[in-house]
Amino acid sequence: SETSIKHILTRHEQGAAHAADGYARATGKVGVCMATSGPGATNLITGLANAHLDSIPLVAFTGQVPTGLIGTDAFQEVDISGITLPITKNSYIARDVKDLARIVKEAFYIARTGRPGPVLIDFPKDIQLARTEFKYPKKVYLNGYKPTFSGNVKQIKAAVQEIKNAKKPIIYAGGGIISSNAFPELKDFVLKTNIPITTTLMGLGCFPETHPLSLGMLGMHGTAYANYAVSAADLIIGLGVRFDDRITGKLDEFALKAKIIHIDIDPAEVGKNISVDIPIVGDIKNILKKLNEYVHKKKEQNG
Repeated sequence: SETSIKHILTRHEQGAAHAADGYARATGKVGVCMATSGPGATNLITGLANAHLDSIPLVAFTGQVPTGLIGTDAFQEVDISGITLPITKNSYIARDVKDLARIVKEAFYIARTGRPGPVLIDFPKDIQLARTEFKYPKKVYLNGYKPTFSGNVKQIKAAVQEIKNAKKPIIYAGGGIISSNAFPELKDFVLKTNIPITTTLMGLGCFPETHPLSLGMLGMHGTAYANYAVSAADLIIGLGVRFDDRITGKLDEFALKAKIIHIDIDPAEVGKNISVDIPIVGDIKNILKKLNEYVHKKKEQNG
């Protein structure tokens, strides 16, 4: 209902996008922002790009000129759908008021499932003023969009075997743990295996920093001992991470002694930046639950 939606007016549209991003990070729910057409819509871009790169679920509504004027360079007309295509999971232009309920349902579903991210709905003025019977779909039907939630069982068992064989393994955890709300599963995995853990900037907070097995953050701005541990490791277990340049530095010098297990919800990220020995695509929470069924506590590592 109208009374259940709290509207917060920001001074600038960029602030609205960042506020929606912050809301999503703090609550785990989809953040929502809106802006007028033209410059209002383009002012959202930095916030949308930030949400896209950090995998934050967000839905943005933008105003647009009437459908009959699209393509005529009308007042404050801009192709915001085209502009934001590289920095959103999907962009919609609502051309028929009868499609609006379905579009909104799909947008929120896409934003929060799989690898989370922003979705944009461009809303022409004549569609805003049109009337229709409201029928909110119970289910979403999207051909070609079927995120993988359960990892391949053979790959999971292969990962378990590598964990058992490793002498100096290390866990490298990222924002995927937070997005998946996999805190208890991660803690259980760390305590069961007795494997030290390091995190990315996006993964800070996913495991207690004061725990003896925590090495803090990895990479350019991380702790020296976390970086030394990765250099000496014979197995890296990447959980919801990207192996980006701030972590790896020179790729041909990164963790030369280690085999790599990479687990991520997004198949495009697995093996993108660095060669992976055991790729596993799926939801981190589900996969950690399965790993925890098989793994056993390792002896304390020395050196």
